[in-house]
Amino acid sequence: MVAKVMSAVPRGVDALPVQVEVDARPGLPMLSVVGLPDAAVRESRERVLSSIRHLGCQLETKSVVVNLSPAEERKEGAMLDVAIAAGVLVAAGLVPLGPLDGLWLLGELSLDGTLRPVRGVLPIVEAATAAGAAVLLPHENLQEAAVIRGACLLPAGSLAEVVAHLRGERALATVGGGDGFVAAVRPTCTLDLADVAGQEQAKRALEIAAAGAHHLLLLGPPGAGKTMLAQRLPGILPPLDEREALATTKVYSVAPGVPRPDGLVLLRPFRAPHHTISAAGLVGGGSLPRPGEVSLAHNGVLFLDEITEFRRDVLEVLREPMESGRVVISRAAGALSFPARFQFVAASNPCPCGHLGDPRRECRCTPLEVRRYRARLSGPLLDRIDLHLEVPAVAYRDLARPPAAESSARVAERVTAARARQAERLADSGRHTNSELTPAEIRRCCAVGAEGERLLELAVNKLALSARAVHRVLKVARTIADLDQTEHLAARHIAEAIAYRTLDRASP
Repeated sequence: MVAKVMSAVPRGVDALPVQVEVDARPGLPMLSVVGLPDAAVRESRERVLSSIRHLGCQLETKSVVVNLSPAEERKEGAMLDVAIAAGVLVAAGLVPLGPLDGLWLLGELSLDGTLRPVRGVLPIVEAATAAGAAVLLPHENLQEAAVIRGACLLPAGSLAEVVAHLRGERALATVGGGDGFVAAVRPTCTLDLADVAGQEQAKRALEIAAAGAHHLLLLGPPGAGKTMLAQRLPGILPPLDEREALATTKVYSVAPGVPRPDGLVLLRPFRAPHHTISAAGLVGGGSLPRPGEVSLAHNGVLFLDEITEFRRDVLEVLREPMESGRVVISRAAGALSFPARFQFVAASNPCPCGHLGDPRRECRCTPLEVRRYRARLSGPLLDRIDLHLEVPAVAYRDLARPPAAESSARVAERVTAARARQAERLADSGRHTNSELTPAEIRRCCAVGAEGERLLELAVNKLALSARAVHRVLKVARTIADLDQTEHLAARHIAEAIAYRTLDRASP
């Protein structure tokens, strides 16, 4: 007989349902796997046969063929092991087929039959729940999978437990998913904005960036506090809602090289890759594409320290995801899309020696060296950064006797209130922040008076602002007005927004 068992593999941040078809018939003892398996899936035959032998079952007189359908889609990873083992046992007449109806099986097998945890469980459980199926999975994946509302989960520790359940000898406990978001204890960011001495203008820019989800570039000498400021941005952002938390957790569920999520990710991600990173590491890639740093920063912050040290070709791949909030990776076998709606923060020295404009130390760089240094950031990339800010060195009096500073909690209250105004204004659009405003919404939400128009015209003429830069000035001005709790866009809001276009001014 041909046994059919349902399972799935991750495909991007979604799931590809896989029907495992197994045919066992008398013949030379062998087990072959077809249906575009990768090396890990092909090697499952050794894990499966060893696990079945540890059950005391004999397959020596069976020739077994396993087909993974759909056959034209590549399957990778070890999460099909349990489904293949169950299919082999059913085809050999050792396990009844009936209990497998409406059940998806996931998990990697060790040689002794122990179930090991796998990656990508969250999107698969979501797909199975939408299809009305229960999911049998390793114990270690239970907390991650239980965040899906309405999920029916059967955790198991070994293939022996799975077989006992299918034979009706000892049923596995059933766990329902849901309410993981409500019941979760929210972590808090331990880095407080009050720890940053001085830098009141930079803190103001950070608050504006947080309130409107604007991209930010900090330009200043070494030790001015640029990294400290960037690290404290997640602490003033609104907490993740359930939709954002689930989307972020799905990325971490499928991504290799990062800790597997233990329940929902409730703290906004903060990713700070080193400047030696490749373009594939930043936006994702591989023969079967994996999410990169921009996707790991989804609904959080992507921080590039010393951005001028990154290769220019690496930086240029950021332009599309900064605009669209997604990364599409195309390969010969097809294209995969990963979410990448992150808040971009970058820090840079003003010149190669780092002391241009620093009153404490003389800059040794020539104007040509400074221009070449800043030219590592292309105009199109700078156009996509809403706020450019010079961060001066901190005065000694601020370090020795720092004035009382606002805590992150106080700033976060204003940011949350400003975000609420934006959400109400954009309620019917599917967007949530001022940084996402379309040109039509800019015309509707960012109308300015005669004085504001004059300021904008002067800025365009003096700074040679592009149309995109003008739109970004208006978006930032809209956020400043939201922080002022007013719908009217005044000239002072336009003036402050223009002041944050430092790098649009003439080069030294």
